[in-house]
Amino acid sequence: MSHEPTLTFYGAAGTVTGSCMALHHGGETILVDCGLFQGSRTLEALNYEPFGFDLRSVGAVILTHAHIDHSGLLPRLIAEGYRGQIFTTPETRDLLYYMLPDSGRIQEGEAERRNRRRDRKDEDPIKPIYTEADARTACAQVKAVELHDWFKPAAGFRARLWNAGHILGSASVEIDVGGTRLFFSGDLGPDHKAFHADAEGPSDLDHVLCESTYGNRIREDMTLEQRRTLLESEIKAALTRGGNLIIPVFALERTQELLFDIATLINTGRLAHPHVFIDSPLATRATEVFAKHQDAMEDIGTGEIFHHPSFHYTASPTESMRLNNMSGAIILAASGMCEAGRVRHHLRHNLWRTDSTILFVGFQATGSLGRTILDGANRVRIWGQDVSVSAQIRQIDTYSAHADQEDLQRWIRARQPIKGSLFLNHGEGQAIEALRRLMQAENVAGSIITPQIGEVYSLPTNAPARRLKTGTIRYQEAVGRDWQNDYADFATSLKKELQAIDDPSARRKALADMKKLLYSYQSGHQKRTG
Repeated sequence: MSHEPTLTFYGAAGTVTGSCMALHHGGETILVDCGLFQGSRTLEALNYEPFGFDLRSVGAVILTHAHIDHSGLLPRLIAEGYRGQIFTTPETRDLLYYMLPDSGRIQEGEAERRNRRRDRKDEDPIKPIYTEADARTACAQVKAVELHDWFKPAAGFRARLWNAGHILGSASVEIDVGGTRLFFSGDLGPDHKAFHADAEGPSDLDHVLCESTYGNRIREDMTLEQRRTLLESEIKAALTRGGNLIIPVFALERTQELLFDIATLINTGRLAHPHVFIDSPLATRATEVFAKHQDAMEDIGTGEIFHHPSFHYTASPTESMRLNNMSGAIILAASGMCEAGRVRHHLRHNLWRTDSTILFVGFQATGSLGRTILDGANRVRIWGQDVSVSAQIRQIDTYSAHADQEDLQRWIRARQPIKGSLFLNHGEGQAIEALRRLMQAENVAGSIITPQIGEVYSLPTNAPARRLKTGTIRYQEAVGRDWQNDYADFATSLKKELQAIDDPSARRKALADMKKLLYSYQSGHQKRTG
């Protein structure tokens, strides 16, 4: 039996969501993150899969930050019997008290809504992944630790947290176990990000795990003032059109950055006092946490920000629905990738309007509704209904909370010497491969590994990692777009394509041919007719 620690990837390998890694040594297991998969229906179905590890062996969880793709399966972990502690920063602890129960409510609401759909009446009911009550129980097991303070999460493990510069409370994780020194980046922020100091960390490590979300993208260097000027231009152009400006936002960090910039533009007289609605109960609660920790943040300056008189925080669904009858409003609504939450209502009421604008300010994962819109779809399906896309679709990518390619390169170089392996995870295929080639050319580590979900690696001291087990093909195939994305594209354009056929009898024949082809793929039909 090997005495070297081993590492298993249960998510965020070849994709950007579902972060979860298990580190095993001496009969003990600790998890680094336990996040929700987000994106296509096929990928999200992995949230219902049995955990790949024995819960009884898990001694601790170390959480890098509060984003749901890193923390969102913690309530399910607790509901299925985990009774250990969840170690994280004080700021992340404060955010989890709101983030996790909100996620539980979303899980319950989404299950109820989908079960009410007429096209699902003959299917088994969908159960929520977990409930709000499960989430509140999870919050009780969170233990806050300060940056740079060593702690012992489990027998034989020693760990400490470092600022990751990504969002409020985000951390990278250093772990010493079995004589091997490891460093998990978590999600890294770009250099010179609002609110937070630049990411930091130790050097002279055995193995480093680095996120790769923007491994193939170099953003234009932009100061906070330049970013505000760009936002000012987009807001003025949108309001000039006369419709609403809908901004899909992540409730945590992106909302607060936008409020910071909008408040500054108003306070300096560059914007008149527009009506700004924050239509996300979670964003409202997260903003209160930011206000609590405001004195410790960078770049804040003077003047009212989070409680600005131009800002209106909608609480009830009734208040949210009133916004459907408005024009000329700025509406910030979650979720940021348009996969759930109130933003879907606002998209349904504004996408078809030529005078409205949809402004994307965050990463849109492959298979998400936001990515479909951003990629130029003419029609989309929202809750089973076809919606025409006639609004202006705009994007500002300078608000990203993720390091770009050059930021990632600088961060990796600062970890040298890396005596073992550099793992590149938390990215889509093209992003990971682009970063791998660059770092391979610099010879920054003994080996560079691009892991897949389900793979297991041995982590020796002073030597490259060795793969002990290959990944799970079924999980890898769930990454990216799925058949339901293709179906939505096909269904939204089908009527229009049929109408392009002049002869009504030819339309009927086309439908009959499609039905016949579909039947040919059904194994049951093949057996009946074979």
